[in-house]
Amino acid sequence: MRSRILAGTLAGGERLPSVRQLARDLGVASGTVAKAYKFLEEDGLVVSRAGAGTRVSGSVATPPASVMKAARELARAAVANGVQLDEAILTLRATWPQD
Repeated sequence: MRSRILAGTLAGGERLPSVRQLARDLGVASGTVAKAYKFLEEDGLVVSRAGAGTRVSGSVATPPASVMKAARELARAAVANGVQLDEAILTLRATWPQD
């Protein structure tokens, strides 16, 4: 969830599944999901309100849409060519403009 929020895949204000629902979906204990939501809330990524559920915080800064699109294209190309995540990150770093 953390990476999806920071990447902008989950937008500010978007409601997350309930603890029970997500626990069922993932096949884990509800306490595990509750703890994860608590950590996300402590980091300011989500806001929980009794009766209103848990939502992505509106104050989370996300990359511009064009950067997200390019990142998704890189990920698809890497997977299609058998490139692992660590290799893709190294490639991105190697092509990053130097100051």
